[in-house]
Amino acid sequence: MKIKISDKRGVKINSGMIGLFFEDINYAADGGLYAELIENRSFEFVKAGGDAKDYYYEYDGLYGWSACPHGAITLKTVQGSPLSEANPHYLRVTAKESNTGFHNKCYDGFSTEPDMDYHITFFARCVSYHGTFTAAIVKDDTVLASTSISCDNYETETYNYFRKYCITLHTDHAVKGTSFTLTLSEPGTVEFDFISMVPASAVAGIFRRDLFDALKNLKPGFLRFPGGCIVEGNTLSNRYRYKDTLTEPWNRKNNWNRWAVHENCSGNDFCSVYSHYNQTLGLGYYEYFLLCERIGAKPLPVMNVGFACQYQSTEMVAIDSPEFKEFVQDALDLIEFANGSTDTKWGAVRAAMGHPEPFGLTLLGIGNEQWQTKRADFFERYIAFEKAIHTVFPTIQLIGSAGPDITSERYTAAWDFYHAHENNPEFTYAVDEHYYVKPEWLYEHVDFYDKYPRSVKVFSGEYAAHPVNGMNRPDANTLGGALAEAAFLTGLERNADVVVLASYAPLFARLDYTQWSPDMIWFDSSRAYLTASYYVQQLYSCNMGDTTLDTAGEEKEAAKDHLYYSLSYSTPEDEIIIKIVNANDTERTLEAELCEAFQNHTCYSAQILTAADAISSEHALLPESSCITAANGRLADKILLPAKSFAVVRIKK
Repeated sequence: MKIKISDKRGVKINSGMIGLFFEDINYAADGGLYAELIENRSFEFVKAGGDAKDYYYEYDGLYGWSACPHGAITLKTVQGSPLSEANPHYLRVTAKESNTGFHNKCYDGFSTEPDMDYHITFFARCVSYHGTFTAAIVKDDTVLASTSISCDNYETETYNYFRKYCITLHTDHAVKGTSFTLTLSEPGTVEFDFISMVPASAVAGIFRRDLFDALKNLKPGFLRFPGGCIVEGNTLSNRYRYKDTLTEPWNRKNNWNRWAVHENCSGNDFCSVYSHYNQTLGLGYYEYFLLCERIGAKPLPVMNVGFACQYQSTEMVAIDSPEFKEFVQDALDLIEFANGSTDTKWGAVRAAMGHPEPFGLTLLGIGNEQWQTKRADFFERYIAFEKAIHTVFPTIQLIGSAGPDITSERYTAAWDFYHAHENNPEFTYAVDEHYYVKPEWLYEHVDFYDKYPRSVKVFSGEYAAHPVNGMNRPDANTLGGALAEAAFLTGLERNADVVVLASYAPLFARLDYTQWSPDMIWFDSSRAYLTASYYVQQLYSCNMGDTTLDTAGEEKEAAKDHLYYSLSYSTPEDEIIIKIVNANDTERTLEAELCEAFQNHTCYSAQILTAADAISSEHALLPESSCITAANGRLADKILLPAKSFAVVRIKK
């Protein structure tokens, strides 16, 4: 095909348009990006069950832990004098014999790294014990690393005589399926709490290195967090309370995860295999802001407006109640936490956590996936939040919600609401739209935003092609789905004057721990697997340009031949950027016909995502970018577009 490239500029492209959406689904936080290896480290885990409007949980504080050997030692969780009032349970251990202890399963076992240190922290109170503690990493009956410490060798002591112990284990080899044990050298009784193990490779001591690197390499413009439905909770008591996270990790109140009850039904007795999916809140708001800072993304936190998840619950606080005022105040306090000086209440909290400089928050989501009903007064709540926030912080840009889809009356009513306030340019920066659809829909709606009014902007906040879906379906991530996403994004880019933010969802999925498929990045205990959808996002985020180039409607004719493209221009680099999807089963060639102003642009480079053997639907997960091929040449040469491929071509002098 031949693409005519004009020097006529189109619309400006938001430099941070392509970003990330993080939600603690599919064990994305605990067991995922959060580098903690111990499961149920504070003995507070619960087992969640039930169905819509009837959720409950039961305490199961020994989940993940077991005695070793059985019979020689007893474990029980107790209360009375806790390390933290927020997490009142702790472990009481009575050893009947020497050299007995207890074991943590560490999810499905963790993978040691060669030449790696592991930092162990635990709190213990020696009720009647005078020996040593031995921490070890074990594989079956083989000890891979161990270190002992005397019960008298502690760093600090809390008011209730819990003593803090810090030791280091070192491993020499990579071994999968390992676990953690803590052993007592003598008989006696000891109480333990907050047992933690983090590899030295963790970024800032917080983020799992390979998953962090995968995010940073995307060069995202923003990070929306912490969800998603996590924001709302399946009950209001289950919602994400960010203030619970602004303290030491052992003081963060444990919470059951909303996704622990996903797809509960009579067939599974309303108890999912993920019923023990909990949130330690080790990834709290301070850590999310740090993550944004380290990967170069703008933070975009999302606030609860006093609703539990509208899909799963009718719980809400009344808009005229004192409780609703607390939700509004939470938004004001969050902005102060992120941006306030150290002499403000919440700015001082940020500084005490280690970051005296402001985080520079500019974007804030009001509600996750809310919509208006006769009972659920979301629009009135949005107005209340907007007025309160802009009275104190007039420059904060607010993100509204268009509901859970882009086809229903809920969606239409939402847009009517925002357009009714468009004369106030500060009322809404952008409206969050969500669509999980078949690949065919994305191809058929590449021009979806062509006729949108330009007065209120769009945030494509959650989208993905779903060839298939379900729990634990890495095969749902296909090249075909990714190509449909790439094609749809050509339409978003051409309409960058109305679509200012876009993020694929969900971001992470741990193999065999997954409630929702497909996902952008899969992982297990040892490695990350980057999908074709990941590479589509990366190719876009790293090749956006700062303005579109006019296509004169010719892209619509190309789409009839299953070729989808967009044109942009990078002013600093003086480069033309073509993004093009060949959705055909046969290869095509690309010719670029340059206008007179670009006649001296004679060289090109191309990155091509294509159907290599390693990216078929049967092998959807990739450990590295083996699916990306490169090409360079003179523009006089025709550029080959393989069948079923996505190419980014940069043309320069």
